[in-house]
Amino acid sequence: MSPIEATPPTLTDDLALALRLADAADDVAMRRFDAADLLVDTKPDRTHVTEADLATERAIRAILDAERPDDAVLGEEYGSSGDTARRWVIDPIDGTHNYMRGIPVWATLIALSVDGVPQVGVVSQPAIGRRWWAAAGHGAWTTTASGETRSIRVSSVDEIGASSISFQSIQQWDGVELVPALERLARAVWRDRAYGDALPYMWLAEGRLELVAEFDVKEYDLAAIAPIVREAGGRFTAFDGSDRVDAGSSFATNGVLHDDFLALLHGEDPR
Repeated sequence: MSPIEATPPTLTDDLALALRLADAADDVAMRRFDAADLLVDTKPDRTHVTEADLATERAIRAILDAERPDDAVLGEEYGSSGDTARRWVIDPIDGTHNYMRGIPVWATLIALSVDGVPQVGVVSQPAIGRRWWAAAGHGAWTTTASGETRSIRVSSVDEIGASSISFQSIQQWDGVELVPALERLARAVWRDRAYGDALPYMWLAEGRLELVAEFDVKEYDLAAIAPIVREAGGRFTAFDGSDRVDAGSSFATNGVLHDDFLALLHGEDPR
């Protein structure tokens, strides 16, 4: 092996690869989007999986096998392979239920974690012509439907009463017995909606929302999102305030209001 071949990839290299993985995923997923004969199955946990979920993850894994054979991979559909500090985390189609109903709000999520910390993230939503990405220390970026590339930044809203939030699904909050806390939050903010899946996190990173929170989520649901929110200047934690993306919950904010939102939900007085 030559010295060049032996050089470890930089985050810039990894981000470039992640964007190419997203290109391949977009191509595969869009071929079957809104197809009348889309094949849908039910997994053991009673969630749905489509032929596109499986094909998209296979396409991503094939490229990783060729270009990062020593890296570990965690994917929603095919589980874990490898055991190294560098691990790619993939959700081939986040929003499968939207995908199978022909609703264009779904995304491919691609992340690279190093020692358990997401360092690179790409969120690609080809059905609406949008993509977002980030790498630690390199800022957060998006391409618009018109093809413009621009940097993104969270909002500077510093009052709960002026904030707009997305709480995803009331069933999630009911499952952890936090509906009263959600009601308290909803009454305190300017606007609340349940937009769902990855898109509201991207709106948060663009400065359009101040909080996105959800429960009953997996690492592959969040790993690509965390670096984008953080590089856009926001904070991304679990509901318990830890920085983990594998704790089963998410709490993403513009940063300014993070502690105030947490205090309000935990029954404390915001500052």
